[in-house]
Formats: sequence, structure tokens, C-alpha cells
Amino acid sequence: MKGDEGRTTHSPGRDGVDGDEKRIFVVLFISVFSAMVGLGIIVPLLPFYAESLGATGIWMGAIFSGFAFSRAIFMPIVGTLSDRRGRRNFILAGLFIYTLLSVAYISADTVILLTGVRILHGFASAMVIPIAMAYAADFSPVGSEGRYMGTFMVSMFLGMGCGPLIGGVIKDAAGMNAVFLTMSFFSLIALMICILFLPEAKGTSTRTGSILQTLHNRIMRPVLLFRVINAYANGTFMVFFPLLAAGAANGGADLSSSEIGIIVSMSILTTAILQRSFGTLADRFSKTLLIIAGTLMVSVILFFFPAMNGFVPLLAGAVIFGLGSGIAIPTSTSLITIAGRETGQGAAMGAYNTAMSIGMISSPLIAGLLYDLFDITVVFVAGAIVSAASAFIFYAMARSAGIH
Repeated sequence: MKGDEGRTTHSPGRDGVDGDEKRIFVVLFISVFSAMVGLGIIVPLLPFYAESLGATGIWMGAIFSGFAFSRAIFMPIVGTLSDRRGRRNFILAGLFIYTLLSVAYISADTVILLTGVRILHGFASAMVIPIAMAYAADFSPVGSEGRYMGTFMVSMFLGMGCGPLIGGVIKDAAGMNAVFLTMSFFSLIALMICILFLPEAKGTSTRTGSILQTLHNRIMRPVLLFRVINAYANGTFMVFFPLLAAGAANGGADLSSSEIGIIVSMSILTTAILQRSFGTLADRFSKTLLIIAGTLMVSVILFFFPAMNGFVPLLAGAVIFGLGSGIAIPTSTSLITIAGRETGQGAAMGAYNTAMSIGMISSPLIAGLLYDLFDITVVFVAGAIVSAASAFIFYAMARSAGIH
């Protein structure tokens, strides 16, 4: 039915969604998948591209952190604005910038320019992913938030998982410029789908609290802590695992870009496959215990990564890493969706993704410094310790907030 302000609404207690909302869900799913394929194509290859431009460990951290820093600044602002002014135009603007970025990447022939391009990329991302998540969360049925949002999150992780595999193959066959052009192609597909099929809609919640009000929500605080540390662990994996794998193959031979792409893809695809299943479990069982279990699994495998040698052991470890995130992330997304009914979904998803960006900012910088001062083993061990400690802090905060 239609609300007084012309926005699409639904009854809070219903069991499903109607036909129009299912079509919107499909459009968002396909668009986010395409956009994330484009993003995933370049991420595992950027460390090598940055090294070719002369980047040290700390500069490599700055390149990745620039993307996350830009997202962290703009996501809560854009998310709150989308609750008030609608979501479609933000998504279209972000995808349009995505499409043009290939030219900027190809032209970035210094470390400073590459960092600037990553900052612009982060700005565009702030208008796409959290807004699409908020749009999907607008229609999530009460009591089935985990299943519904877990299904939607498949699009993100499936796209991000396919990207590294495609990117590795393209780089080996045609070089980095072809990788950047392929990123632009997938972003263009997502843009055209949204222009043609995505209607305008404002958030279903009339609540549009400030950023500070969103952060003070009792559910948000422990989940945001989890998201920061989970992103820290994932940042360590995405930025430094390719460097670890490049020198860890059997017989001392480096793994190729294609092999590294396969490993990273399988990790992310494992997370993608589990989103709906563990989202459904989160609707029925303890959300707190699921998040803790996934976090501890990530911690353990981070600790053992430096001791693994060869394609098969590293692939197995990466799959276990993806399993941990596949357990914890859909559970946390369901909690944010519940909180979003009080704060506005755009504001909630903006804060959630900002927390992820904070982790992605700190991880490359801290890990890059550790890499320069010590070695890559210290990078992974430090990530494991931080992740494990956060599980116990999250447990105490969740109990205090009444999250079960």
C-alpha cells in the first residue's frame, strides 16, 4: 500500500513480500552483483599494481585505506539523506562514477594518483552498496530478516567472489589495463539495469534519526564493533594474502595471478553460498553465538595462514576463512535490519558499512606498518589476536544490550 507521503510501505507483521517488491529485489540483486564483480576484479591485483608503481607497505595501506576512508565519511551522510530523499538517484550516480573510473585507474601512473583514484572510488561506493542494502531492507519481513537479507547479501559476495577469478585470468591474458576496462563494463551493466528497471522509493520507515542517534541504538553498538574487527580481518586477508600466496607455492615457485584469483574467489564464494542458510539460522537461534563462532573461526585461520605452503593448503585455509565470515555476516546484517526499523534503514546501513570502512582503513595501515617493520607472519598473527579479542568483547556488549 501507499503511505501518506507516496512512499512504498508494508505491514510490519506479514510473512512475505508482494510482486512489485520481488521485482525490485531482483533488480537490486542483479545490479549489486554486477557492480561487485567489477570491484572484485581489481581488488586482489591492486597490491601488485601498486608495487609496480613503487609502493611500500605503508603506501599500499594508504591506497586501500583511501577507498575505505572516503566510504566512511560519506556513507552515513548519504544513507541518512536516502531515507529522506529516496534511494534511486544515489545508486545511479554511484554507478555512473564506477563506469568512468577505468580511465582514471589507467591514467594513474604514480602512487599518489592511484591513492586519489581509490578515494574517488570509495565516494562512488558510498552511494551504491549501503543504499542498495537499505532499499532491500525496506521490504524485509519481520521475523525473517536473516533469511531475506542473507539472500540479498549473496549478490554482494557472489559478485565479489567471481571478480578475482575473472580479474586474474584477464590480467594474465591481457594485462592490467584490460582488467580496469572490464571493471567499467560490469559497472555499466549495473547502471543500465537500474536506469531501465529500478523505480524510485523512499525508506519505509518514517524514522530518520541523526547519525549520533543511530550510533546510540542498543543493537547497533555491539554489531558495529563486530563489523569493524571483521573488516580488519578481511582487510588483512585481501591486501596481504596475495603477497603471501605469491611466495608460498610448492617448490618455491610463485603462484600466478590466476591461482591467487581462484583462492580469493573461493573464499568469498564460500561466504556467498552460506549467506541465506546462516541468515535463516539467525532467525531461529542465538545471533550472539553465531557471530562469536564465525569470528573465532576467522581468528584461528589467520593465525595459521603463514605456516601454509602450496596452492591446496592455502585454498583450504581461504575456504575456512570464508566459512567464518559466512556464519557471522548474515547474522549481523539481520540485527542491523532490525535496528533500522527504529533508526531508518539508510542510516543503519550507512553506519554498518561505515564500521566496515573503519576496519578496512585501519587494517591496511597497521598491517602495512607491521609488514615494513617485521614480516608478513606478524601481519597475520596480529590480525588473529585482534579478531579473537573482539569476540569476547562482543559477547559482553551483546549481553548488556539484550541480544540473544
